[in-house]
Amino acid sequence: MMPEEAATYNQRIAVLVPCYNEEKTVAQVVQDFRAVLPQAMIYVYDNNSSDQTAQRAAAAGAIVRTEKHQGKGNVLRRMFSDIEADIYVLVDGDNTYHAASTPAMIANLLSEPLDMVVGSRLSSHEGTAFRRGHQFGNRLLTGFVSMLFGHSLTDMLSGFRVMSRRFVKSFPALSKGFETETELTLHALELRMPITEIVTPYGTRPIGSESKLHTYRDGFRILMTIIDLFKEERPLAFFTFLFVLLAITSVILAVPLFITYADTGLVPRFPTAILATGIMLLAFLSLVCGLILDTVTHGRRELKRLSYLAIAAPGHK
Repeated sequence: MMPEEAATYNQRIAVLVPCYNEEKTVAQVVQDFRAVLPQAMIYVYDNNSSDQTAQRAAAAGAIVRTEKHQGKGNVLRRMFSDIEADIYVLVDGDNTYHAASTPAMIANLLSEPLDMVVGSRLSSHEGTAFRRGHQFGNRLLTGFVSMLFGHSLTDMLSGFRVMSRRFVKSFPALSKGFETETELTLHALELRMPITEIVTPYGTRPIGSESKLHTYRDGFRILMTIIDLFKEERPLAFFTFLFVLLAITSVILAVPLFITYADTGLVPRFPTAILATGIMLLAFLSLVCGLILDTVTHGRRELKRLSYLAIAAPGHK
């Protein structure tokens, strides 16, 4: 047995499977992960399914629990709160992710050590498994996050992740729906945690199993999540951008007034002058808000970091 494999068997491993109407696939997911991780505890959290998801998961040997608040983010919040383990494996219940890749992901987490290993789908997926619209949206959002937060992942929206205990227990879990993958990634980037990706095969859903994703609606929600987190985590940059935008608008409105005043000594468009003045006041108010909130955010980030450091690194007790 390799040292990494021995270390794996000394860890408490929990497989987390959030599910909503996955009766056709959940049993196979449980069986596949039981085969590659016989020592793991497999938890299926049913999110108000109207089919036999819970019954089939229980019959396959999973520990089945229920989360009444609808949305994947709500399910993850409950899972991360309730379940105690050293290593957490997060996977969807649609049987599209490659269970056999999990031991390598865990070994990578422990050998570095890392706080998160993401299963990247972009370069190893079946023909129709990853629709072009979803690929484009994924790359667009990933590029946006890289621009705002620095280095990111190539597959930011992957639902297949292996995470350390200190990552999970320091994760605030504020989102409600599918934007939770974005929040997971940004949490790691914000605290500059050690993370990596491993290319894993990605399969198609079986016939009769339907995706719960809505390309445009969920993409918009993820984009709004990124902007909201940018405002919260980079308030000085966010409000400085607003300051510049408002100040430029005010100057554009004021320049003709100054030219007219220089030529005639009059201000004939008095309402425009009031508007320009008001917008400039808003610009400086925005800048002051950014300076104040940046100080608050810095203190909050320090507390998050201390909470993260209070838990031992992977492989250490």
